[in-house]
Amino acid sequence: MNSFCIYMAKDQLNDALQLNRHDLTYMMLGKIHLLQGETDKAIEVYKKAVEFSPENTELLTTLGLLYLQLGVYQKAFEHLGNALTYDPTNYKAILAAGSMMQTHGDFDVALTKYRVVAYTMPESPPLWNNIGMCFFGKKKYVAAISCLKRASYLAPFDWKILYNLGLVHLTMQQYASAFHFLNAAVNFQPRMGELYMLLAVALTNLEDVENAKRSYEQAVALDQCNPLVNLNYAVLLYNQGDKKGALCQYHEMEKKVNALKEDSTLDFDPEMVDVAQKVGAALQAGESLVWTKPVKDSKSKQRAATSSKPSSTQQPLGSNQALGQAMSSAAGYGKTMQLSTGAGASAPLAKPPSLPLEPEPGSEAGPEETQERRKEKRKSRLTTE
Repeated sequence: MNSFCIYMAKDQLNDALQLNRHDLTYMMLGKIHLLQGETDKAIEVYKKAVEFSPENTELLTTLGLLYLQLGVYQKAFEHLGNALTYDPTNYKAILAAGSMMQTHGDFDVALTKYRVVAYTMPESPPLWNNIGMCFFGKKKYVAAISCLKRASYLAPFDWKILYNLGLVHLTMQQYASAFHFLNAAVNFQPRMGELYMLLAVALTNLEDVENAKRSYEQAVALDQCNPLVNLNYAVLLYNQGDKKGALCQYHEMEKKVNALKEDSTLDFDPEMVDVAQKVGAALQAGESLVWTKPVKDSKSKQRAATSSKPSSTQQPLGSNQALGQAMSSAAGYGKTMQLSTGAGASAPLAKPPSLPLEPEPGSEAGPEETQERRKEKRKSRLTTE
């Protein structure tokens, strides 16, 4: 649709509203503003629509989802609650409300909401994606992978689901599977730097350092604001003996952090702060980078090392989208770096099994059982003789 057609459509819809107001006219005008990326104007149109028709659950849900995308959770929850008051089975509103609860760590409450949606929309990819990430937040990784694979079966081209599958497999230390899903996500979303960073983490643990460096270079070129990309790259370069390149990435990370510190609402993750300080000490970068704020809600934490193991579990970060798009609750992947001085190394976690282990049919018996079997054999021999 070219700009002239969009302009004519907006003009005709505005004329229609002047003659006779209707719910459908407001909805179409709001969708046109969303197609042009004018979210604020779309919200104003939907607000007028809700004033005209306050019991229209579709208008209330759409307005709540738009506020949810902007991070205005109070207004989002208000409009979604009104939509559920008029229609308790509105699956879009229930999904959005559960997604908000999931973002704030209320996994059990979110799962209760999703159970209601499962009866009405059992084949919804966003539903199974969010259920999987709820299980991931509860550290039930096998259940998380099962739900995410069902979501991927229903929506094989959704990069958010592939992204989440890659994160879960990284947590399970299944790096080949993580590379498979992250590589597929990169093919569908080639302009996201964080995907290349996670891909580099998987490649590093697969001992493919050269391709890991290429992934980090791509991530640095695409992501201009995330300091974790440069921190990860600095750790990899330091472990490979390239202190000059590591120092360069460390300074780039400092610039991004100083730019982010101007935002008073931003909190830094304590593990990221700890690794950054150790990298700075190892590189003799001084104390120029000052960290003052502890984190409240952990965001994504990726730290690569050539032979390190995960040292902590993951905290969820929400990337909740609706209006026909998948609602994803991604999670960060924690890595400990390995420095030559040995500083900061922590005990690795044991890899949880993907399936419950059962004894094999040919397993050996205990000592008491073997003695009883020998006695029975002797008795049988005596009787035969």
